[in-house]
Amino acid sequence: MIGRSAPWGWKALLYAHEVVLNELAQGRRPVEQGVEWFEELSEGDRREVLRALVLFCGQAGTCEEDVPESIARSGIRPTHTPAVMLTKGRFGMEALPANELTKSFRLLVALFTVADTRRRTLHCAGGCDHSWHNLPDPPDTAP
Repeated sequence: MIGRSAPWGWKALLYAHEVVLNELAQGRRPVEQGVEWFEELSEGDRREVLRALVLFCGQAGTCEEDVPESIARSGIRPTHTPAVMLTKGRFGMEALPANELTKSFRLLVALFTVADTRRRTLHCAGGCDHSWHNLPDPPDTAP
């Protein structure tokens, strides 16, 4: 979702991980496929993806009311550390121990999905020129 555009009007370009995250949020790619992709990344790259997800959640306009639905959608327990952090308004999940990163990914994808769905419904329903809302169909293969 972080757009890359030149001042002379080129259409924004998306990095590969940005495309995958937006495909997940839009239901164009199954979450389990996204989890497999995430777990194949190096630990450093997983932490970078979590940072990007936090940014995307902010850009999508997440709000406190999105948290319970996101926890339920994520499939993690409300007592897991990432869920407790999110409930308290803390988003620094990329700093958690490595064994918490996949749970954080699931939760942040769910949060991004909830907020971005609302944004697309309210602000982009009639169409928009956001490159991340106008993705081509994903390939049938893993990301």
